[in-house]
Amino acid sequence: MVSDRIFGAVVTLVALAYVASATQIQTSFLADPVGPRTFPILVGSVAAFCGILVAFKPDPDPTWPVLRTMGALVLAVVVLVGYAYALKPLGFLIPTAITAAILSYQINPNPKRAVLAGVGLSVGLFFIFKFALGLGLVALPAALHG
Repeated sequence: MVSDRIFGAVVTLVALAYVASATQIQTSFLADPVGPRTFPILVGSVAAFCGILVAFKPDPDPTWPVLRTMGALVLAVVVLVGYAYALKPLGFLIPTAITAAILSYQINPNPKRAVLAGVGLSVGLFFIFKFALGLGLVALPAALHG
């Protein structure tokens, strides 16, 4: 129970810091009515609420995952942090395909399906984000397309 309370308190504090940083996002005069702050503030508020719930109503008998599961979680976090750093220099398609393939392999250790899922998610998400949502994504590194 103590571990759940500590976790809930930490999540709440991090979420509140996230909300505080989201309020500092600068907006231009051409921003849409909702603005760029709304989504981060909403995500932080929900996370803070969930942290408070965990802190005040902890699991009476928490069970921690086995060491192998903890290792898989650490690997997933490392891959996602690497993905965030790789997006700008490598474009969207390559890092997304690699990250999705690694995470898919963790879910179902079938290399062929993991690679297909990675490539499919990369290309599919690129088209959705670029053309349906109008985001300014760069597909590949600048060195490849001049």
